[in-house]
Amino acid sequence: MLKKDNKIDDYYWYEIEREGTVMENYQKYERSYFMPPEVTYDWVKKEYIDRPPIWCSVDLRDGNQALIEPMSLEEKLEYFQMLVDIGFKEIEVGFPAASETEYQFMRTLIDKNMIPDDVTVQVLTQAREHIIKRTFEAVKGAPHAVVHLYNSTSVAQREQVFKRNKEEIKKIAVDGAELLLKLASETDGNFTFQYSPESFSGTEVDYAVEVCNAVLDVWKPTADNKAIINIPTTVENAMPHVFACQLEYVNKHLKYRDNVILCLHPHNDRGCGVATAELGILAGAERIEGTLFGNGERTGNVDIVTLGMNMYSHGVDPGLDFSDMKHIRETYERLTRMQVDPRQPYAGDLVFTAFSGSHQDAIAKGMAWREEKNCDKWTVPYLPIDPQDVGRRYDSDVIRINSQSGKGGVNYILKQSHGINLPQKMREEVGYLVKDVSDKAHKELTPDWVYQIFSDNYINTKPVFHIDECHFKQVDGITADATINHGGESRTITAMGNGRLDAVSNAIKQYFNISYELTFYEEHSLTKGSSSKAVAYVGVICKGKTFWGVGIDADIIKASIEALTVAVNKIEEIGHAKTCTDERMLEILNYIQANYIDVTLDDLAEKFYLSKPYISKYIKEKSGMTFGELVKKIRMKKAKALLKSSNMTVENIALTVGYQNVEHFNRLFKKAYQMTPMQFRNQK
Repeated sequence: MLKKDNKIDDYYWYEIEREGTVMENYQKYERSYFMPPEVTYDWVKKEYIDRPPIWCSVDLRDGNQALIEPMSLEEKLEYFQMLVDIGFKEIEVGFPAASETEYQFMRTLIDKNMIPDDVTVQVLTQAREHIIKRTFEAVKGAPHAVVHLYNSTSVAQREQVFKRNKEEIKKIAVDGAELLLKLASETDGNFTFQYSPESFSGTEVDYAVEVCNAVLDVWKPTADNKAIINIPTTVENAMPHVFACQLEYVNKHLKYRDNVILCLHPHNDRGCGVATAELGILAGAERIEGTLFGNGERTGNVDIVTLGMNMYSHGVDPGLDFSDMKHIRETYERLTRMQVDPRQPYAGDLVFTAFSGSHQDAIAKGMAWREEKNCDKWTVPYLPIDPQDVGRRYDSDVIRINSQSGKGGVNYILKQSHGINLPQKMREEVGYLVKDVSDKAHKELTPDWVYQIFSDNYINTKPVFHIDECHFKQVDGITADATINHGGESRTITAMGNGRLDAVSNAIKQYFNISYELTFYEEHSLTKGSSSKAVAYVGVICKGKTFWGVGIDADIIKASIEALTVAVNKIEEIGHAKTCTDERMLEILNYIQANYIDVTLDDLAEKFYLSKPYISKYIKEKSGMTFGELVKKIRMKKAKALLKSSNMTVENIALTVGYQNVEHFNRLFKKAYQMTPMQFRNQK
């Protein structure tokens, strides 16, 4: 079967010898449409639709007759009201001669005065005498009704169904038109006439025009009494551009053109109903018949929701209100017992939804850009319109979380639903955490579920210790008295720092005898739920690994301490750290912290009523360091803080932490941190 291969840019292209095909019956089909005698392409020169057509809903006729269980009278009345609320000014309400329900529906609308003054109802009738008469009985007294006459004109229908020639088919249309004219003059009401060459899609275009013109010659429409010529793609059989050429011919060759409203009735057999309608409008159509969500025979009628919203997305008012799409859809589904597909344009559950991480990130950044720049035009990536314009929500409808989602999507959900705007450096870790839960559960995660995962891992996790309270005083820096609750016992630890959070961090380090770097801090007001609360994010690094914590509180200091506590609780060493539990030693450490600049062993001996040799030995046993080493460690930490947080000279910092000789201070600092004080200050 493979005949040869040619290597082109490292790809192999193969010539395939056909030995047969799976679908061999294609040979029994051929193109069944007709091009017009003269083909023009004026419609191609138009870029977009700049004004809405006259909309006519055929939900209650064409849509209803396609239902497995047609709507009851009460259901049709409710549906009619929904169409009025949406803004339809022309509504085809039924085929009165088809059934008693259809007849009574029309009578109910008229007799109970349920038709608004600005709304026209439309009824359908075949070009058959008894059906036309029954139709006029149904519309008697209508404030304004369109009587829609039709007969089939296609080659297949002429030959196979009616077995009549062109002239005989045209006569059916003319006779029907004459009867409409006669009965309208005899019937109370205000009537407009409409004619459709049904099965136009299989009709010679010039012949269809001939029949339409013969009908118009009967009605002789005027500027005050226009007629409607409706061109249906009864069974769609051509590409949209073909239909546009056909319709352009019709548009240019209809008689009484200024007094004729050219209408389209597209179906969707080839899946091109919307495109057919749009190109048809470019080709001259002024009116569109369709249904909500494309309900109708076979694959349905053209979807007016999509058509209207397509115009809306180009900045053109469609004249229909789809702002509460959820209510419209729910009413439609309840009354028709049909379901709107999740991928239905503008209305489906998933049409604005992004699960993909890259898409979520782009949407989130686009929304941020829009807010930052105060944009008046909608340009957000992957969203053709603002979902809120059709009643959708950003947090539950747009960005949704599953195993394919990314950090940007997770952050967006947290921000929209709970006011949490994660720092950039934290987003990747949180994103992977949430995705992993979704992957293992094989489920989409709701916004509340996402927040629960986040809260469990970054807010409410303090398994080893927590800080009950903390008090601060400012004397040559910040001193913190932090009460650490660990193992069911509380101990107050005193430590100094260049700020409140740094002082608390030093107290934790001192108590647990652990080393880590407080490397990241960020805060913001809670943007949702409570304007009085703040959120703090803290990142610490221990042995090259970053640990994150989050705190939420009305007091930003408390929020920061909570975040720090969560982050440090995650350090593995904290669970088995050798803590200082000796009350006397804690008091000694606190005293040294408070007096580190000039504290001596003599001071300690006097303070704690111990001899110098004993207290020296005691400190060594309990801390693992000599008194001098302990003091030096505290001084060096203070020096580091001052180097980063102040503009003090190295000489002044040396004096501040207890060293008169700056060279000596430099040597001690370099020995402790493998760099000079200036190198430490200048490092990024």
